[in-house]
Amino acid sequence: MQSPIELSPSPAEAHPHLSAEHSVAAPFSTTPKARKQINSRDLLQDQREVEIEHAGQIYRLRLTALGKLILTK
Repeated sequence: MQSPIELSPSPAEAHPHLSAEHSVAAPFSTTPKARKQINSRDLLQDQREVEIEHAGQIYRLRLTALGKLILTK
């Protein structure tokens, strides 16, 4: 007689306090050809700073005086 196979709990079972709206699935594919490139000018348009919502959190993308980008929470 074989031993029963134990299955790992699903993320929802392992962490019941997390609802589906708070779960974060991997937003990016692991295949290089699936990457999408977005020009920073398209994101910022005529602004020096934009807010980006991700998984219920607000992040700020800022263009510095030296032309570099800084992403902060």
